[in-house]
Amino acid sequence: MSGSHGQRTIADADWFRARRLRRVLDVLNADGGEARIVGGAVRNTLMGLDVGDIDIATTLRPDEVVERAKEARIKAVPTGIDHGTVTLVVESVPYEVTTLRADIESHGRHATVAYGADWSVDAHRRDLTINGLYADRDGNVIDLVGGLADIETHTVRFIGDAATRIEEDYLRILRFFRFFAWYGGGRPDAEGLKACARLKSGLDGLSAERVWSELKRLLAAPDPSRALLWMRQSGVLSEILPESEKWGIDAIFGVVETGAALKWPSDPLLRLMAIVPHHGERLDAMASRLRMSNSERKRLVEWAGQPPVPEALADTALRRLLYRGDKQAVTDKIRLQFCARRKAAEQDDEALKGAAALSRLLKVADDWARPDFPVSGTDLLEAGLSAGPDVGAAMNALEEAWIDSDFSLTRAQLLEKVAP
Repeated sequence: MSGSHGQRTIADADWFRARRLRRVLDVLNADGGEARIVGGAVRNTLMGLDVGDIDIATTLRPDEVVERAKEARIKAVPTGIDHGTVTLVVESVPYEVTTLRADIESHGRHATVAYGADWSVDAHRRDLTINGLYADRDGNVIDLVGGLADIETHTVRFIGDAATRIEEDYLRILRFFRFFAWYGGGRPDAEGLKACARLKSGLDGLSAERVWSELKRLLAAPDPSRALLWMRQSGVLSEILPESEKWGIDAIFGVVETGAALKWPSDPLLRLMAIVPHHGERLDAMASRLRMSNSERKRLVEWAGQPPVPEALADTALRRLLYRGDKQAVTDKIRLQFCARRKAAEQDDEALKGAAALSRLLKVADDWARPDFPVSGTDLLEAGLSAGPDVGAAMNALEEAWIDSDFSLTRAQLLEKVAP
């Protein structure tokens, strides 16, 4: 969005004109205070993308922010008061307000910070130029780090010296590639790429939760394949995901292309499956190392243990497989096989037939809902069977007959088969 004389502005954005945000900005900009929108909201608006969280930087100290909010009857929550952050909540919408800062000394994630009032110093301690833009209360964009030019060219670049920025917090290596996945065009910035490759061993000192969170956000990008390629070439991918090293990342391209063509929602775990070996124990160990959630771990391990689904499988046999097995694992397996065959079909007519067969199986699997077996143990006792092993054996036989009928036999038809 542009203003007069080339001044860029975000004043027309709906979120910027919202009354609740105006209220916060008015309170923080009164009586000698100054507050500006900073970071992602400015970047995304200039790039024509949706805006999520709205962050505000201010010259006011945290206690002054709390005091002013109280006077204005705005709820203030001291979410990160040690780092100078107070969250103001208006009409259930949170705004993170952080006091301008200057790093006194930096030791990895935990810098010693002093509050400041210098916007340039605050801007230059941020990570990437496209994240270092401010917008004032009128919506005028203030660029102290060259971020506007980089937004125009879709360049993801560290502010100042790349190595210095990374040594302040090694997670910035992964952020460099994540932002490249979401916002970058062409090749990554050469200086940034070199610094990431040289300093990648610093990633070992990060908490597993932060690494997995960052990798998952990267994998959720519309097309993370180029970023993964550069991570692999720079050695960063092997550093955080050694499982991918001998396996390769070629399959990711088919997964991304197929997902885009068929408008699948981004699925970070499915994309992860494309670049790691189908080996349950290794994936279980990987899930432990990255501190994944139990559901993420289960999904990966079950998928690894699921044999490939034959392309010629009949629908009835597939429904049996879905009933007896893990629907998610079977569906994940078919989905990845389909992506691989669809990619291969660019050069191979035989693969085209396979892709069509798998597409049909995928539709059956996606549409399938697990039916409830209509007979209970009580039904069998009422039908005259005596309690004990006979009931269990009869239940198993009836369930097998029901599955063989493609789940069509009714309770009455099944009970007719019971001979007391």
